[in-house]
Amino acid sequence: MVTFDEFRALALALPEAAQEPTWGIETLRVRGRVFAMGAPEGGSVTVKASREDQAELLAAEPEVFSFAPYVGRHGWVSVRLDLVDPEELDDLVTEAWRRTAPKRLVREFDTRNSG
Repeated sequence: MVTFDEFRALALALPEAAQEPTWGIETLRVRGRVFAMGAPEGGSVTVKASREDQAELLAAEPEVFSFAPYVGRHGWVSVRLDLVDPEELDDLVTEAWRRTAPKRLVREFDTRNSG
Protein backbone atom coordinates (compact mmCIF):
# COMPACT_ATOMS: atom_id res chain seq x y z
CA MET A 1 0.00 0.00 0.00
CA VAL A 2 1.11 3.51 -0.84
CA THR A 3 -0.26 6.60 0.88
CA PHE A 4 -1.07 9.84 -0.90
CA ASP A 5 1.77 11.52 1.01
CA GLU A 6 4.22 8.90 -0.29
CA PHE A 7 2.91 9.39 -3.84
CA ARG A 8 3.30 13.16 -3.51
CA ALA A 9 6.83 12.75 -2.13
CA LEU A 10 7.82 10.58 -5.14
CA ALA A 11 6.59 13.27 -7.50
CA LEU A 12 8.08 16.22 -5.63
CA ALA A 13 11.49 14.52 -5.52
CA LEU A 14 11.78 14.96 -9.29
CA PRO A 15 13.57 18.04 -10.67
CA GLU A 16 11.48 21.22 -10.71
CA ALA A 17 8.34 19.37 -9.63
CA ALA A 18 5.78 21.48 -7.81
CA GLN A 19 2.40 20.94 -6.24
CA GLU A 20 -0.52 23.19 -7.09
CA PRO A 21 -4.13 22.83 -5.97
CA THR A 22 -6.45 22.86 -8.99
CA TRP A 23 -10.02 21.65 -9.56
CA GLY A 24 -10.27 20.69 -5.88
CA ILE A 25 -7.35 18.24 -6.16
CA GLU A 26 -3.57 18.42 -5.94
CA THR A 27 -1.82 18.61 -9.30
CA LEU A 28 1.85 17.79 -9.59
CA ARG A 29 3.58 19.80 -12.27
CA VAL A 30 6.89 20.41 -13.93
CA ARG A 31 7.30 23.93 -15.30
CA GLY A 32 3.57 24.44 -15.05
CA ARG A 33 2.54 21.27 -16.90
CA VAL A 34 0.62 18.55 -15.04
CA PHE A 35 2.10 15.04 -14.90
CA ALA A 36 0.16 13.56 -11.98
CA MET A 37 -2.77 14.41 -9.74
CA GLY A 38 -4.96 13.21 -6.93
CA ALA A 39 -6.73 14.11 -3.72
CA PRO A 40 -5.22 13.37 -0.29
CA GLU A 41 -8.49 11.81 0.87
CA GLY A 42 -8.91 9.75 -2.33
CA GLY A 43 -7.94 6.14 -2.78
CA SER A 44 -6.41 6.60 -6.21
CA VAL A 45 -4.20 8.97 -8.16
CA THR A 46 -3.86 9.72 -11.86
CA VAL A 47 -0.62 9.73 -13.85
CA LYS A 48 0.22 10.69 -17.41
CA ALA A 49 1.07 7.75 -19.67
CA SER A 50 1.14 6.88 -23.35
CA ARG A 51 -1.90 5.17 -24.80
CA GLU A 52 0.25 2.08 -25.34
CA ASP A 53 1.39 1.98 -21.72
CA GLN A 54 -2.17 2.62 -20.60
CA ALA A 55 -3.45 -0.37 -22.60
CA GLU A 56 -0.71 -2.62 -21.19
CA LEU A 57 -1.35 -1.56 -17.59
CA LEU A 58 -5.12 -2.00 -17.84
CA ALA A 59 -4.73 -5.42 -19.45
CA ALA A 60 -2.10 -6.62 -16.96
CA GLU A 61 -3.70 -5.46 -13.70
CA PRO A 62 -7.28 -4.18 -14.14
CA GLU A 63 -7.80 -4.29 -10.38
CA VAL A 64 -4.99 -1.73 -9.91
CA PHE A 65 -5.17 0.41 -13.05
CA SER A 66 -8.13 1.97 -14.82
CA PHE A 67 -8.97 4.46 -17.55
CA ALA A 68 -8.73 7.92 -15.96
CA PRO A 69 -11.89 10.05 -16.03
CA TYR A 70 -11.76 13.05 -18.41
CA VAL A 71 -8.12 12.55 -19.48
CA GLY A 72 -8.01 8.80 -20.10
CA ARG A 73 -8.49 9.29 -23.82
CA HIS A 74 -5.05 10.94 -23.79
CA GLY A 75 -3.40 7.95 -22.08
CA TRP A 76 -3.76 8.95 -18.43
CA VAL A 77 -4.17 6.09 -15.95
CA SER A 78 -5.89 5.95 -12.55
CA VAL A 79 -3.90 3.99 -9.98
CA ARG A 80 -5.33 2.46 -6.80
CA LEU A 81 -2.93 3.32 -3.99
CA ASP A 82 -4.01 0.38 -1.82
CA LEU A 83 -3.05 -2.17 -4.49
CA VAL A 84 -0.16 -0.72 -6.49
CA ASP A 85 3.38 -1.95 -5.99
CA PRO A 86 5.41 1.00 -4.59
CA GLU A 87 8.28 0.47 -7.05
CA GLU A 88 5.88 0.33 -9.98
CA LEU A 89 4.26 3.58 -8.86
CA ASP A 90 7.70 5.19 -8.58
CA ASP A 91 8.43 4.11 -12.16
CA LEU A 92 5.06 5.40 -13.39
CA VAL A 93 5.46 8.78 -11.69
CA THR A 94 8.99 9.16 -13.03
CA GLU A 95 7.86 8.23 -16.54
CA ALA A 96 4.94 10.67 -16.30
CA TRP A 97 7.41 13.39 -15.30
CA ARG A 98 9.71 12.43 -18.21
CA ARG A 99 6.78 12.71 -20.68
CA THR A 100 6.00 16.21 -19.41
CA ALA A 101 9.34 17.83 -18.55
CA PRO A 102 11.34 19.73 -21.17
CA LYS A 103 13.82 17.51 -23.03
CA ARG A 104 16.83 19.37 -21.66
CA LEU A 105 15.66 18.84 -18.07
CA VAL A 106 15.12 15.11 -18.77
CA ARG A 107 18.65 14.85 -20.25
CA GLU A 108 20.12 16.54 -17.15
CA PHE A 109 18.14 14.16 -14.92
CA ASP A 110 19.34 11.13 -16.90
CA THR A 111 22.95 12.31 -16.75
CA ARG A 112 22.78 12.76 -12.96
CA ASN A 113 21.16 9.36 -12.45
CA SER A 114 23.26 7.21 -14.79
CA GLY A 115 26.02 5.04 -13.47
